[in-house]
Amino acid sequence: MLLRSAPIVHHPFDVALGPLTISGFGIAVALGFVIGQIIGQRELARRGHDPQPVGDVVLAAVVGFLVGAKLYYVILMGDWSLVLSRGGFVFWGGLAGGVAAGLWMAYRRGMPLMRIADVAGPGIAAGYAVGRTGCWAVGDDYGRPWDSPWAVAFPHGAPPSTAANMQEQFGVPIPPGVAPDTVLSVYPTQLYETALGFLMFMVLWRLRDHGHAEGWLFGLWMVLAGVERFAIEFLRAKDDRLLGPLTVAQLIAVGFVVGGLALMAARRRVTAAAPGVRAATA
Repeated sequence: MLLRSAPIVHHPFDVALGPLTISGFGIAVALGFVIGQIIGQRELARRGHDPQPVGDVVLAAVVGFLVGAKLYYVILMGDWSLVLSRGGFVFWGGLAGGVAAGLWMAYRRGMPLMRIADVAGPGIAAGYAVGRTGCWAVGDDYGRPWDSPWAVAFPHGAPPSTAANMQEQFGVPIPPGVAPDTVLSVYPTQLYETALGFLMFMVLWRLRDHGHAEGWLFGLWMVLAGVERFAIEFLRAKDDRLLGPLTVAQLIAVGFVVGGLALMAARRRVTAAAPGVRAATA
């Protein structure tokens, strides 16, 4: 049975600065990149490498993330007029754009790509945990209807978690007799992803002194990120389920896991061509 109201009701978080309103999503994404940069710089310095180029890499990743997230959304919706809309940023598109742009800048700055990738793994995981709080702040990316005291209603979400939106936008079947404007309680999947992102960071941080070649840790992050997204999609309110219960994001997640395992295998041993994480000393 679906709850028509919930003991927890979500309200969007915005910061008003005179005529300018900054959304919680924008704040969280910005903080996510800042935290990722701090982790990347400190980890490179700890390993004995120059951390200065990380700032340029992160700046390029920010631009790539925004462009990739928007383009993915536009392609997914099949409407190019949405390019200029305020909302509509999809994580997988942003991730692809951010990683590609960041690696391109690392190449331009003469940094070994596997070196920057290895320190990027923990930074991306931490930034992801913080960034997902932005989805919570605006009431986006919530889950399917849930009958539980821990469920959350999003009357002002993006979009509101009404019966009509669940059925029309996400293809979630609604029992007869439920009014279209009924606000349903759902799984707060944004908070689940925040917690799982922090857990990924803790695992990667603990293994940052791994004895493998540079790049191995990035492969592990790919595996963890793919598993996390594959699992959480079963609870998400989605309208892109292609193979039975599987979504487009889950298919991408499977590819992410396979790619991560391949990278871990390729960077398993330290060789002259694949150095370890510590800078060589004279």
